[in-house]
Amino acid sequence: MHNALSLSFHDAVSATGLSPQPARLNGAEPLRELPSQALLGGQKAVEIVHNGLRYKLQATRLGKLILTK
Repeated sequence: MHNALSLSFHDAVSATGLSPQPARLNGAEPLRELPSQALLGGQKAVEIVHNGLRYKLQATRLGKLILTK
């Protein structure tokens, strides 16, 4: 699962017709919100690299997201 997404973040967000919306967690600074389609890019799963570790983000048939190491 080493395929790069075919769309850039900006293109993926634009393609959804949505724009990132700020959300707030406990009244703190706004959090950036993005649709899962922007991350998944039309695929069922993607690999996310965070601090040198690889994680798998996948969408289930029931529409839930699972993040595994």
